[in-house]
Amino acid sequence: MSWKKTADAAVIGGGMMGIATAYYLKRLGVRDVVLLEKNTVASGATGRCAASFRAQWGGELNITLGKACIDRWEQLEDHLGVDMNIERYQGGYLLVAYTDSQYEQFKKNVALQNSMGVESRLIDHAEARKICPGLSVGDAVGFSFYGRDGHADPMVSSFAYQEASKKIGVRIEKFTEVTGFKVGDGCVKGVKTNRGYIDTDVVVNAAGPWAGRVGAMAGLNIPVKGERHELLASEPVEWGVCPTMVMSFEPDYYMFQRPHGSILGGCGPGKYRAEAAPFDDYEMGDCWNFLEHMTGLMRKVLPRAKGVRVVRQWSGMYDITPDLQPVIGEADEMKGFWVNVSGARGFMFGPIAGEMVAEKIVKGSTSLPIDEFHWRRYAEGRFLVEPSVA
Repeated sequence: MSWKKTADAAVIGGGMMGIATAYYLKRLGVRDVVLLEKNTVASGATGRCAASFRAQWGGELNITLGKACIDRWEQLEDHLGVDMNIERYQGGYLLVAYTDSQYEQFKKNVALQNSMGVESRLIDHAEARKICPGLSVGDAVGFSFYGRDGHADPMVSSFAYQEASKKIGVRIEKFTEVTGFKVGDGCVKGVKTNRGYIDTDVVVNAAGPWAGRVGAMAGLNIPVKGERHELLASEPVEWGVCPTMVMSFEPDYYMFQRPHGSILGGCGPGKYRAEAAPFDDYEMGDCWNFLEHMTGLMRKVLPRAKGVRVVRQWSGMYDITPDLQPVIGEADEMKGFWVNVSGARGFMFGPIAGEMVAEKIVKGSTSLPIDEFHWRRYAEGRFLVEPSVA
């Protein structure tokens, strides 16, 4: 297909946030939508993530979006009209508290979640072992659990949005790197790429961990940076070792079993010497220190996994903001330049955040609240507090 030099809206980034935004812009009536991706759809942070979703948050905004996202994930294939199996599995999230203060926070979280229609609950050790037969956390104080939390395949889910977008006429330009912008009179006028220029007055920066760099090309200071997080996957083992997502905020870890039997596990880089590995933020790299640290955690938390072989290890990028919360909205100093960054939950929130940004652009209002996620909050000294984020 020949290069088209105009668009009504250009979305930058082919991860879940970007592809969903492009899809809903077109679905809401924007005539000519183009998605610009440096590599291929889901080749960055989305394709490397644990691909989970949950409503067990501690803040109203995140609970609202998390609840809506679960509704969307449960019906995604029908919603998009695609004949694809995204390998959705809802075995719940089992959150583990190791201290009295953590458990007190769980109590507050569950009370708030229940008040908002999320039927999470506090559970004891006996019920935790029924939910996760391979679990051994005798030093835990307590747990919370919600059975509709879950995970899906990040690649197939992204491809589902890609195919649905193509069906309704979104142009997807892969291997297209944004190199700059044309701006004037406080407005964005167009996008420069390695393949040519596109004249447009609506740009959505959904580049995730690279959103800060993309914004800088337009002279904007978008408060987002990338941080490498690592994961591992085991060989398939008998089903039932860890059929739920087991997660702790301190110590920081998560682990769960995919339906085919493989156990996945990950944690943040603050718990091991991540700097020991060669690293650039596109190749990302991996390190022995993570493997040693994470397998030690898995042997302790899931002793039935002892001796199971690790078959794969990889890294992905988290998009880190100053308060670990989403950064969403139109730049105050540049009309038409929008940002849609998840705050390290792009796969989880993407389907709803993408729709809300599209609603805001097309309608001027949204059916769910996102205005508080604008990054002007930092200049105003406001940080959103979310007690249940690693």
